[in-house]
Amino acid sequence: MSLRALIVDDEELARRGLLRRLETLPNVEVIGQASNGFEAVEMIGELNPDVVFLDIQMPGMNGFDVIAKLQSDTLPLIVFTTAYDEYAVEAFKVHAIDYLLKPVEIDRLTDAVTRAAERLSFEKSDSSKQALLDLMMSATTKHPKEISATDTENTKKGDTWPEKIAIKDGSDITLIRVADIEWVDAAGDYMCVHAQGNTHIMRITMRQLSEKLNPDVFLRVHRSTIVNVNLITGAQALTNGEYTLTLSNGTKLKVSRSYRDVIKQFLSTH
Repeated sequence: MSLRALIVDDEELARRGLLRRLETLPNVEVIGQASNGFEAVEMIGELNPDVVFLDIQMPGMNGFDVIAKLQSDTLPLIVFTTAYDEYAVEAFKVHAIDYLLKPVEIDRLTDAVTRAAERLSFEKSDSSKQALLDLMMSATTKHPKEISATDTENTKKGDTWPEKIAIKDGSDITLIRVADIEWVDAAGDYMCVHAQGNTHIMRITMRQLSEKLNPDVFLRVHRSTIVNVNLITGAQALTNGEYTLTLSNGTKLKVSRSYRDVIKQFLSTH
């Protein structure tokens, strides 16, 4: 799959070096370059790139500020590029698919591009499936969970859902009570599992983790977010057709348009 890429960095030499490396890869087309965060926000809106190679430390508006401006269902894939490794956990929290240290090595860049292509391919497939489910739901008036139940019925039919999940951190393994999980957001091949005020990084895909969680309790409300419905205390409809959920701990989560019918169904029965 060919990727349309945007480079964002306030240093011209860094942009030029990354451009040269990307041009050696056969499945990447660099469609633009931005020298600051303000340009990045504007160009992302205009060019709609598949992936953005985004520097973190920039004057005026840093990489995280750019992400904050772009939080929507059309957020492109983000690969952070930085000279420092101290922002890695924060990068995962804002859904970055990779984190490259400068100077960027061609092998790591190749891995990042491959991961981005795989993620884009998966999301397009997932979007096609969601569109089909929406069409089936309109014809059958069934809830999406009923229609898609066959996805997990073979693995969970007759089984009980686990009370705990194991999260490995190096040689350490932490057992987290599933009931304590507040919400989960995806960051590439990692999941940020938020439980009792702590964030645990878990190397697993969204699909794999979803199969471990009871769909009657954990709803997917965004392509990269799962929420524990027992902790939802309120919802606010936004003018663009999305929702904002409020959890009992004060966390606010966005519900994308693709999943608003799921939340409407939930709210109508609670």
